Amino acid sequence: MSTLQQRRPQQASLASSDEKTLQANAGPSDTTPLVEASVIKTLLAFTAAMVVIPIGSYFVTVNTIFRGNSTFAGGFAALMANVVLVGYIIVAWNEDQQDQKEKGTVGTGVRLPEQKKEL
Repeated sequence: MSTLQQRRPQQASLASSDEKTLQANAGPSDTTPLVEASVIKTLLAFTAAMVVIPIGSYFVTVNTIFRGNSTFAGGFAALMANVVLVGYIIVAWNEDQQDQKEKGTVGTGVRLPEQKKEL
């Protein structure tokens, strides 16, 4: 088809062409979310932790443990940020491993063979 044949007539409305498209694609729609709620909750929790823990640790330690030395307190806050990051990586890794076990797939996405159960 040429591009002239694909264009709608000048007098035809966009609504009528959209109606035809909707009727052609009619069927059950998939409304499942792309990301599970538990994943979003985990991400939000670690995002809050990434803000609160390093800043909180800085202000708690600058005058108590490090006696006014802001360099050491800042270093400790950076260390705590890395601890939160590593914690997130571990939690995400474990979630992925659980999902793969439930689906019966290995890390490469290959389906595991089903084992026969003997009675």
